[in-house]
Amino acid sequence: MKEQPEETLFEKLGGMPAVETAVDMFYKKVLDDSRLNRFFTLTDVRVQARKQKAFFAYAFGASSPYTGKSLQNAHAHLVQQGLTDQHFNFVIEHLIDTLNDMQVAKYLIKEVIYIVNDTRDDILGR
Repeated sequence: MKEQPEETLFEKLGGMPAVETAVDMFYKKVLDDSRLNRFFTLTDVRVQARKQKAFFAYAFGASSPYTGKSLQNAHAHLVQQGLTDQHFNFVIEHLIDTLNDMQVAKYLIKEVIYIVNDTRDDILGR
């Protein structure tokens, strides 16, 4: 008997519909936050959200590849504008709040935050 492969985090979260909902909710929170919204004044948020959805799907285990820029290149202009660890922490707060609003299980939120935190140095250009 063939063993079933373990579900990916992407599947456990609810697949692309859940990722799409989470990113849309997340960006509303970020854009309403005066500590962060200055980083998005020149950004087409619809395009940015589409990129974020593709990246999260990939990072959480979807079978689709990520074909965007490296995280360091994609965020270099933000680092030049003053993006710091503190801002990264604010982003994580909004992501946690979003996942809580979606009633995602705590153990899955921990997995998501572990993955996102693992991108910190790349995003901040270290």
